[in-house]
Amino acid sequence: MNQKTKKRLQEFTFVLPALIIFAIFVVYPFLQGFPISFTKWDGMSPVKKYVGFSNYIRIFQDTNVLNAIKNTLIFTAVTMVFSNIFGLIFALMISKKSKINNILRTCIFVPYCLSLVLSSYIWRYVYSDVFFDVFGIPSPLGSTVWVMFGLSVISIWRDTGYCMVVYIAAIQGVSKDYYEAAELEGATPWQKFKAITFPMIAPAVTANFTLLLAWGMKVFDYPMAATAGGPGRASETVAMLIYNNLFTYFKAGYGQAIAVVFTLAIFAVSTLVSKNLRAREVEI
Repeated sequence: MNQKTKKRLQEFTFVLPALIIFAIFVVYPFLQGFPISFTKWDGMSPVKKYVGFSNYIRIFQDTNVLNAIKNTLIFTAVTMVFSNIFGLIFALMISKKSKINNILRTCIFVPYCLSLVLSSYIWRYVYSDVFFDVFGIPSPLGSTVWVMFGLSVISIWRDTGYCMVVYIAAIQGVSKDYYEAAELEGATPWQKFKAITFPMIAPAVTANFTLLLAWGMKVFDYPMAATAGGPGRASETVAMLIYNNLFTYFKAGYGQAIAVVFTLAIFAVSTLVSKNLRAREVEI
């Protein structure tokens, strides 16, 4: 066994536990649930009626699916963009090692340590008892227009700290020699960021955007805990629609069909975005 093969085998050994967990909790349930998507089943009856592709055809005719997709895309776009922007800004401001910066990093990162449900409850209280009672501002969670943006704020508040930590680690990994050389050339802070910092942390940007894209597209906890999909169905996401079809409307076959399409869509979109961002890394 040559050194290269030995190294690859060692690397595979490190990722093997994660692959096993992924196979057990993601791949196996997906394969097990796939046949159910071709049936009409209430989730409890021992009898499953085969209906062919009718569940999949119905997906493209269901206005509730389109509404859920719209809500999911709004949430994903807003949280993905602003969590990264704020995370990067904070990282640039407090990336240098100092006691005050350590305290600030901790304060910004703490929300990420809270559960998604607890974060939702906290902001539901803030929106209703602080925004309205103190400032007289109606809660966005009660508006069909602003509810998804209100939920996005919760995610941004929580996930900004995560993005910040990733960016700080990337920034601290950039050699100071580059900045010293740029200063000798009279480069401004913006020029140093554009020519040195951003290109060097591009892999971190790709990782954060890809991860938040996946998190956003499968969002369930925030709307479930804060609004239960309301008002009406104004904050019902695709994940919530799947849940409701499975456990509220007892349409397990249809819910499973949506889940199959949704899972494949997340995989495809995440792969395309990741490849596109990695291609830009090379260009940068």
